Amino acid sequence: MPKLKTHKGTAKRVKLTKTGKVLRQRAFKNHMLSKKSKSRKRRINTSATIEGSVAKNIKRALGVK
Repeated sequence: MPKLKTHKGTAKRVKLTKTGKVLRQRAFKNHMLSKKSKSRKRRINTSATIEGSVAKNIKRALGVK
């Protein structure tokens, strides 16, 4: 069986932790930030975890079991 290639588009957008969780960045921190509250911008700044079957598909795209 040949080696699987890493899906580079996914690899640039997602990070795997040591425990196997999948982390992603949140959207909406690009422009028009003056109308957004400080607390909202802080929340946007944190990373979010991807769970369930979506995380399974992402791990498969990255070539990880």
